[in-house]
Amino acid sequence: MKEFISSVSPKGQITVPAEVRKVLRIKPKDKVLIILEDEGTVRLTAARYPDLASLRGAAGSLKKPLPWQEIHDIAVEDYLETEYKEDE
Repeated sequence: MKEFISSVSPKGQITVPAEVRKVLRIKPKDKVLIILEDEGTVRLTAARYPDLASLRGAAGSLKKPLPWQEIHDIAVEDYLETEYKEDE
């Protein structure tokens, strides 16, 4: 295991050391995932998003297409549930 020390800027930013960027294969403008674990440990990983082609067929298919209004209503309901979910 290696340890790295990085300073926190007045804006709360840190510099990810070059060796860490190389291992995580991150470059400028990439997103990183910061995981705060229960015991106070923080993990940093590259935020990898699947490409569209790899998602093809993952959700199955509908027997018949839904009307646009129904798709809109489902999306709004999902957004509201996610955005205004009560903290547990």
